[in-house]
Amino acid sequence: MPNYFNRTHIMNNNECWHAHDKDRTITLISALTPTEGFTLTALDGVKLMRWNRAIPRSPVFYEPSIVFVCQGRKVGYLGGEVYQYNPQQFLILSVPLPFESETIASAEEPLLAISIRINLSMVSELLLSVAHDAPMNINGRSGISSTPLDKQLSNAVVRLLECLQSKVEASVLGQSIIREIHYRILQSSQASAILAAHSTHNNMGKISKALRLIHAEYANELNVDTLAAVSAMSVPSFHAAFRDVTATSPIQYLKKTRLHKARLLMVQDGINATLAATKVGYESASQFSREFKRMFGKSPMEEVSAVRSALITSPGEFVASQRVDQYVTVQQ
Repeated sequence: MPNYFNRTHIMNNNECWHAHDKDRTITLISALTPTEGFTLTALDGVKLMRWNRAIPRSPVFYEPSIVFVCQGRKVGYLGGEVYQYNPQQFLILSVPLPFESETIASAEEPLLAISIRINLSMVSELLLSVAHDAPMNINGRSGISSTPLDKQLSNAVVRLLECLQSKVEASVLGQSIIREIHYRILQSSQASAILAAHSTHNNMGKISKALRLIHAEYANELNVDTLAAVSAMSVPSFHAAFRDVTATSPIQYLKKTRLHKARLLMVQDGINATLAATKVGYESASQFSREFKRMFGKSPMEEVSAVRSALITSPGEFVASQRVDQYVTVQQ
């Protein structure tokens, strides 16, 4: 296998970051992320990530997004599969997914990355605007993939980071560059996964309906029969398709959604574990605490203390997102 993490390979690989692009990107994103954690930008749906240390494998929850790592590397784990996202490979999540992620970084070589929320309206507009020589494949099954980064995408990311240096340029140029990035993704081998997630004629699209219901109603009582009905599938077919897309069962996905949301509420709003448990649909605070510790490896109080200052940062405020998100979003 090629050594994807060899620095010489990174700098000389003509199919990913050029040496100039890589150095320029690191300079740009370093200037935009003076502190560890997440930094919001002037563009809705675009977040920057900086970690000056390694973070061991731990639970995360990503919204449908594209993640470009400019320096350092991350490893995602889901359902026995391993996903590398690093300066050679970017990560695509076509549906909201809980999984586990590990960060490889140091003070000398921090993890520097940019996350872009997938804009469904933009995808739809591009599909209507672009004439394809052949019908596009809409057979994606898994909600996560890592894909080699090419020169065109890396150049678009550089230009996006350049325009983020100025609020005026971000407002004038930002959306056009994000649109270009969406276009490049739709021209890549991973277009099928994004298209499948938003189609009504395949299993991933049907499962996406259930996921949207879970994220809208996680605090209420939900069962597999209801989720299967929303997806217009039989219960056995729904179970199988749900596991294909998310690598977990519907009930486990619902539980992880509730626990991640509870952690976000405790960090963002400063509420205690008992209130957070109630808000996300738990009737028993003790059961919530047991399941929380089983998932995160710490008690609610210990976990909140560990992540409070690092979840997402922006000048003068602590927020969870730039708008009321459709999905629970917890990243590292």
